[in-house]
Amino acid sequence: MFNTIEIDRNSLTIMGVKFSDLKTLESTASAIGSNMFEGFKPTPKGIVIIRDYVMGKISLIELVAFAKQKAYV
Repeated sequence: MFNTIEIDRNSLTIMGVKFSDLKTLESTASAIGSNMFEGFKPTPKGIVIIRDYVMGKISLIELVAFAKQKAYV
């Protein structure tokens, strides 16, 4: 089954999560889309975590820790 998420390139948001620029939004959307094929169900919290990783605000170690804690739910 294919699920969609709300991406607004004009407002620079994904599921209501704000992005600073289109490049970061598109990189994050691509990462989310790839993970959705593996069964990931995005939430606004999860989008914030992925966005922050793409922007370099959190490290890969922190990203993995969030995933293990299921902090994206």
